[in-house]
Order: sequence, then structure tokens, then C-alpha cells
Amino acid sequence: MAVNSSQMKRIYLSPPHLEGDELEFVKDAFASNWIAPVGSHVDAFEQEVAELVGLPYAVALSSGTAAIHLALRLLEIKPGDEVLCSSLTFIASASPIVYEGGHPVFIDSDRATWMMDPSLLEEELRACAARGKLPKAIIAVDLYGQCADYDRLLELCAEYGIALIEDSAEALGATYKGKMAGSFGSFGIFSFNGNKIITTSSGGMLLSKDVAAIKQARLLANQAREPMLHFQHSTIGYTYRMSNVLAAIGRAQLRVLDQRIAARQRNYNEYRAALSQLPGLSFMPQAAYGQPNYWLTCLLIDPAAFGATRDHLLRALEAENIESRPVWKPLHLQPVFAQCRVRGGAVSQNIFEHGLCLPSGSNLNEHDLQRIIGIIRKICANA
Repeated sequence: MAVNSSQMKRIYLSPPHLEGDELEFVKDAFASNWIAPVGSHVDAFEQEVAELVGLPYAVALSSGTAAIHLALRLLEIKPGDEVLCSSLTFIASASPIVYEGGHPVFIDSDRATWMMDPSLLEEELRACAARGKLPKAIIAVDLYGQCADYDRLLELCAEYGIALIEDSAEALGATYKGKMAGSFGSFGIFSFNGNKIITTSSGGMLLSKDVAAIKQARLLANQAREPMLHFQHSTIGYTYRMSNVLAAIGRAQLRVLDQRIAARQRNYNEYRAALSQLPGLSFMPQAAYGQPNYWLTCLLIDPAAFGATRDHLLRALEAENIESRPVWKPLHLQPVFAQCRVRGGAVSQNIFEHGLCLPSGSNLNEHDLQRIIGIIRKICANA
């Protein structure tokens, strides 16, 4: 008897993977009665992530977006200031610029890596200098688990005296020339959203070498409440702290990060071995300068050669109860940023129009992986 697709198990793009010591850590948080945004697990999680990345200071927050927002506050972004940002990314990389009244300026991708194109960044910085208005910061995104080219980016930041925020929301555990993602900018940020390589259900982290900056971030994240007997506030803050319960989950997750990376690399390797010879199908390039964490496996579909469009393949997978997703729509194409300046744009637009993210969860089993591969091969063969 044929099995209806609605009866088949749903395969998600990147679901949470909880099967270790999370419950024991959470029980400890409950037993201590510290479940609010303070407690031993928050302190320990901050220390453990900082040690992993190789930076001295970190503050655990409610989201990666909150981490970017606080970084911009600490860099004193003011209304009218420009901040350069990767275009091929999720909106959370740029929306905090607007929170502070700043103006995002988007930089296109390098086709060889999909990361911010350093040559276009240099062009934009030269143009800004000629106008006499340099940006206040640059937000570079480590996309889909791969680092940007930090030697070139940091060289430009140093030349023009501009701070770099490293948005490593998707790249915990990835490396650039042997150094951990999140360790290169004035600030590094991570996300622990439910779809990330490790999760606290929701959450993020802000890291820096600057102890005073992290101390101020901690203050701002706690409604800017000053250390006095009464409630006193000399500046506006936010409810951005991570709870002790979520930090407990994060500590357990962090202990299996290497296993999660290995599982996602296995997915990538199997997809590549099974699909790379299909006409019109190519994988997101891997830069020789680093090691990704393989958060998501991404494809480009050339419809003329493959015989079907990206959207046709997406719908075919969905018909079999399999979640896939287009590559991020570039921010310079988003209606909310329609008036923002962009340097380049064609490369990220082309990647978006033809790019597809495949199910890549670390709990994806061999049967389901082969099920996905079989559908893709069948679509190509039938075309």
C-alpha cells in the first residue's frame, strides 16, 4: 500500500538536537531555585563559550540580535551614522542598526565564498572617505557556518579606523586560519536559537577583549539598573539577559559541539558524494582559509542544466514532507531596506535566486538522508 506523504515523518531543516545532559543541568538550575537571569549556569556558560572562542569576556543574552544591538550601542552608533553590513544574511544582522537610528549600507558577496566581498568593501570605504563620511562600524557575517576573510577585512578596518562586529550567529565552532569564529572583531556574537548548531531554545552571546565594554553590556542588558539599594537608571537599558535555565541547556549542548559539527559534516559529505555529479547542481564553495561548522548544506541550481528550478525542487521536497529553504534573500532586496545604499548586489541576488538549503540537522538519520537524496536525483532524472 502506498504511503501518503502527509503520513511520512516530517524532516526539518535544522531542528534542535537534545539527547545528552540537558535535563540534568536544568534540574540543577531548578533545584538551586535560580531560574531568573542570574545564576551559576549563566556565569559558567559565559566562561565556557569565552574559553572555547579564545576571548576573555562574554555576556549571555536573550538572542543574537540583542548581542548585535548591544555591540552597536557600545560603539555609540547615533542617528544618521552609517554601518556597512553583509547583504546576504538574515535581517537580524542589520535591523539593530535601525534600532539606533543608523543607516545600513549593504555590501555584496564574493562569489568564491558567498561572504562579504573585501574588494567591494574597499571600494565603498574609499567612496565614503572621498565624501568625508566614514561608516561607524562594519558588520561581517559568517554565513551558513563559514568565516569571512578576516585578514582582508581587518586590514581595511585598521586602515580606515573602523570597528568590526563579527556576526558569527551561524558559525560557532568554525575556524579561520586556525582561530575560532567570533574572535576577530571588536565584538563577536553568537546565536543559540532553536535551529543553530547548539541551542538554548533562544539566546545569544556577546564576546570581546574589552572588559569595560562587556561590563557595560551586562548593565545595559539588565535594564541599565545601577548597583544601588533603590532602583536607579541613568540610561535606557533592555531586558536582554539569558536565564539560568537556558544557560544550563547551553552548557550541556556545548559539551557535544564537536559531535554536532561532525554529524553535520557527515551530512554535507554524503550530499556531496551523491549529488555533485548531477548536471546544473553545485555546492556552496568552501574557502581554503578555514574550516566551517557545516551548519547548513547549501546548493545552487542551474535550471537550464538541472532541468528544474530551485523552487520546483523546493516544492517537490515539501510534497514529501521535507523542509528545505531558499538561501537568504539579500537585505538590499528587502522592502524594509529599499532606500538603503548597496555596493554591488548582483552576486547575492543570483545566489538567492538559485540557492537552496537542504535538511542538515545533526540528528538526521541515514534513512532520511537517503530519502532526500533520492528525491533530488529523481527530479533531475525525470527532467
